[in-house]
Amino acid sequence: MSFRQQCYELLKLIPKGKVTTYAEIAKALDSKAYRAVGSAMAKNRDLIHTPCHRVVRSNADVGEYALGSDKKISLLQEEGLLIENGKVKNFKEVFFSF
Repeated sequence: MSFRQQCYELLKLIPKGKVTTYAEIAKALDSKAYRAVGSAMAKNRDLIHTPCHRVVRSNADVGEYALGSDKKISLLQEEGLLIENGKVKNFKEVFFSF
């Protein structure tokens, strides 16, 4: 399984209403390649079943998204997350660790 596929399989484990980080996914893959994780998220073509909108930056910033950051914020809010000034407000409470 490719690195990208491994990233996508981990994404499927993140429940609605939770977020993780690029670094956390890299760590779960026994890697420090968080930028490669970001690249994998950018190449995700199955946004419905592989919820890359649930991956945010380590500083709680929502970051970018294939459909735009406004859409990412909207999806996260629909799942019950609080977003303020482009950041996940209660980051520690909604953080998902593998």
